[in-house]
Amino acid sequence: MQPVAVVTGASSGIGAATAATLAGAGYQVVLAARRASRLDEVAAKIGAQGGSAQTSVLDVTDQNAVAEFARDLDRCDVLVNNAGGALGVECVADADPADWREMYEVNVLGTLNVTKALLPRLIASGDGTIVVLSSTAAFITYEGGGGYAAAKHGQHAIAATLRLELCGEPVRVIEIAPGMVRTEEFSLNRFRGDSGKAAAVYAGVREPLTAEDIADTITWAVTRPAHVNVDLLVIRPRAQAAQYKVYREQ
Repeated sequence: MQPVAVVTGASSGIGAATAATLAGAGYQVVLAARRASRLDEVAAKIGAQGGSAQTSVLDVTDQNAVAEFARDLDRCDVLVNNAGGALGVECVADADPADWREMYEVNVLGTLNVTKALLPRLIASGDGTIVVLSSTAAFITYEGGGGYAAAKHGQHAIAATLRLELCGEPVRVIEIAPGMVRTEEFSLNRFRGDSGKAAAVYAGVREPLTAEDIADTITWAVTRPAHVNVDLLVIRPRAQAAQYKVYREQ
């Protein structure tokens, strides 16, 4: 029977790329996100490439909706907790608690809701894998990133705790922590639609990471032999040595 991989936040960016790459690796992928039309586009592309995909409109912050989504699934072998994002670049003194709450709910509580709901099926698969897509912000703080870093630190704590709690169960817990990745929406959302500020993040960087780079990394980690657990993998572009150390061409 074909293994099933659930990918949240699958309507664009890293989620869409990961769904396509996992489908290419032989998984039946379940695309979960809030935008139905975008999900349909991603599923159509996967189908055109010979892959198997189904869609489910889902808000990962809605615990009841997540529980219903899980009940409708007969099987889950891989869960990729990709839904997340950043909102705003204000310092702590000027931060809007509503922005912080939104980031916490989607990044942390979203990961909690979906993982909790699908955990019985992941265990029942006999060889389950949970992927938590965090960020280098899960380990390093920076000015203007307090809310996002707090949320990503929370995701890191979930992954590390799950790995302890599931020791002895047939489930791996993998955390992928990207650095600078250029996708169509991440920075644009963070800067509230200001395309100039969003583009400036990558100015002079010849090759930031792409969504496909992260998708390839996730699929590689997921497809290791069952006894091999990639606990934590930090991935940055060559131009980025650290959060504050980025080579930019003039």
